Amino acid sequence: MVFYSQVLKISLNSEGGLYVCMNTFLAFGREHVERHFRKTGQSVYMHLKRHVREKVRGASGGALPKRRNSKIFLDLDTDDDLNSDDYEYEDEAKLVIFPDHYEIALPNIEELPALVTIACDAVLSSKSPYRKQDPDTWENELPVSKYANNLTQLDNGVRIPPSGWKCARCDLRENLWLNLTDGSVLCGKWFFDSSGGNGHALEHYRDTGYPLAVKLGTITPDGADVYSFQEEEAVLDPHLAKHLAHFGIDMLHMHGTENGLQDNDIKPRVSEWEVIQETGTKLKPMYGPGYTGLKNLGNSCYLSSVMQAIFSIPEFQRAYVGNLPRIFDYSPLDPTQDFNTQMTKLGHGLLSGQYSKPPVKSELIEQVMKEEHKPQQNGISPRMFKAFVSKSHPEFSSNRQQDAQEFFLHLVNLVERNRIGSENPSDVFRFLVEERIQCCQTRKVRYTERVDYLMQLPVAMEAATNKDELIAYELTRREAESNRRPLPELVRAKIPFSACLQAFSEPENVDDFWSSALQAKSAGVKTSRFASFPEYLVVQIKKFTFGLDWVPKKFDVSIDMPDLLDINHLRARGLQPGEEELPDISPPIVIPDDSKDRLMTQLIDPSDIDESSVMQLAEMGFPLEACRKAVYFTGNMGAEVAFNWIVVHMEEPDFAEPLTMPGYGGAASAGASVFGATGLDNQPPEETVAIITSMGFHRNQAIQALRATNSNLERALDWIFSHPEFEEDSDFVIEMENNANANIASEAKPEGPRVKDGSGMYELFAFISHMGTSTMSGHYVCHIKKEGRWVIYNDHKVCASERPPKDLGYMYFYRRIPS
Repeated sequence: MVFYSQVLKISLNSEGGLYVCMNTFLAFGREHVERHFRKTGQSVYMHLKRHVREKVRGASGGALPKRRNSKIFLDLDTDDDLNSDDYEYEDEAKLVIFPDHYEIALPNIEELPALVTIACDAVLSSKSPYRKQDPDTWENELPVSKYANNLTQLDNGVRIPPSGWKCARCDLRENLWLNLTDGSVLCGKWFFDSSGGNGHALEHYRDTGYPLAVKLGTITPDGADVYSFQEEEAVLDPHLAKHLAHFGIDMLHMHGTENGLQDNDIKPRVSEWEVIQETGTKLKPMYGPGYTGLKNLGNSCYLSSVMQAIFSIPEFQRAYVGNLPRIFDYSPLDPTQDFNTQMTKLGHGLLSGQYSKPPVKSELIEQVMKEEHKPQQNGISPRMFKAFVSKSHPEFSSNRQQDAQEFFLHLVNLVERNRIGSENPSDVFRFLVEERIQCCQTRKVRYTERVDYLMQLPVAMEAATNKDELIAYELTRREAESNRRPLPELVRAKIPFSACLQAFSEPENVDDFWSSALQAKSAGVKTSRFASFPEYLVVQIKKFTFGLDWVPKKFDVSIDMPDLLDINHLRARGLQPGEEELPDISPPIVIPDDSKDRLMTQLIDPSDIDESSVMQLAEMGFPLEACRKAVYFTGNMGAEVAFNWIVVHMEEPDFAEPLTMPGYGGAASAGASVFGATGLDNQPPEETVAIITSMGFHRNQAIQALRATNSNLERALDWIFSHPEFEEDSDFVIEMENNANANIASEAKPEGPRVKDGSGMYELFAFISHMGTSTMSGHYVCHIKKEGRWVIYNDHKVCASERPPKDLGYMYFYRRIPS
């Protein structure tokens, strides 16, 4: 049974309630249950409704003492936006028979058959499927430490500075833990990859028995990472703010950072957390169509920010929300597993305005009387959408923070694979990149084209206009850290946008370049230009990198991103007069020595041929000798691999000739065949194909990538990530696999990518900003320009922006200006 009650909590609390099909156990709001009845003929639904009422007041005016509420029986969270001290809930359930809407109140043991009663009880007691799928991703599931309520804290005068920490027993300055009993700062455990610490925090516990510690650098107003040495697990400390205050840490004014706890008094006005979220300004909430927020499911802000930007684009609005009746009418019987249905549902929730209504006048008066005049915005929960788009993805299916740029490309890939007929809204992002590679020795060139969906701009740190200030700040910061004093006010590098654009267009060296003119390796340089300009240009600032110690870090820079962007000068020009092209010759395949040795071992003795694989192939109708050769030349790797060899070689004149034993030279030739050296019309090396497919990519996709990169594994992986539109649905590769005439099939060319070329003049209409030290942590916020003004989308909160921080963005969305 799959009962998606958690996702549809808004419908349950709304006037119409929620209808659960008693056959499929799918839940629908009142406006969609009729459609499901007409489509499936299922006539029995359970109608669920949650009533919210103010609590009865006692004689003194306060609410009556809390009692266990037996009237709540559904696995739903109570409304976070309502004060639980003032409101109570009551759930109602009944069976509804369509089309007459005949109602039967529940429970009703006398009138209902036993099986129906059992099914009803199962629905009412069902747990949310998302709790079952991944309980680790739910917030607040950590146990409360048994030591938290009565934790002893020594009155030893220890005060923890806001930064500059160091382990008390060694020189480590990372992975530090504050013991909540005596205030000792000590390093954490050592991990297998040589990261972590020397385990001094654990040693301190063994010496003293002080049980709880909090990780420095994770403390925010929302909580922190707390570990119980005695209980040997991460725990919750309900009194954490009090325990931290004992050591001089004001939890409500902290942000978790890599190097220290930065509070508002130390870094006024310049913290990216405050600037990007426009903290300190009075932001006016926005309501109505297009002004609906998305609830944070626990580090889901990357998804929310991307989806807000996506559904601000008319092509996506038309493709999904504009086609809502048709998509819903023709959705599969299980719409929870249909991408287009889930996109349409999310888009309708964001754009309809049904879930973004301003409070009525009576509610405002009540809030003022209670001194709670804080207009509430509920937003909608994207839990079902996230569960679908992230399934089978190891990162997006987790509860960890992710890279918004990677999710954007993942979403484009899903849109491509689930296009609605000939309509594909992701066409607006697609463009062609012309890559010009020049051999430095012969000056000959090669032009190639590839598909891309975003422009990645490097951060030109060397072009900072405030270098003297940066040097002075760095010296002051290091001195403050060494002396354990508060850090100076942050100085952020100011980078001209023109410098980043110049760095993008400059030639770059090509590693391991093989010149077909020299038939040898040589120095080469590559320049990239736009062979076409997309209708919507997505620009990513490459802020994230790795240090020399492979620790992720982020460039905290300010870039003067333009409102109007002209990149017409980056238009590709193609082969120019006087330029000579490099010969179209593939580099030789170099077989590593260990592979040669293994291949020789495999090919020496024909008596080791796997006869079971040979017979499997022969039963398919292939000549026996051809089957023996196929198994032999693929090194007994199985019937499937041998079958692929047969498909590639079946048109060769000696296909059915008896197997002849080669000498070393013959073995090398056979090895070349196995490793794909006999040309592009042959099968790529099965070992390399197996490596790529083991990473989760489709076999057809792996073959396409290897053919496009001369079977170079590293280049093939790069090709896959830069060509999401070829995943799985490439008719060219499928034909190569299934057509017996491989030589003829290899000459077929795939249809060219669809692009919407035009002018290179653009206008900024949205940007996504990231706060934090790496893509693995922090928070995302989206700003979108609507109806002539900027609006900030911060999870469920949607407000008019007063000071949009366009210089601190991570991804920028530009729309083409018609010429």
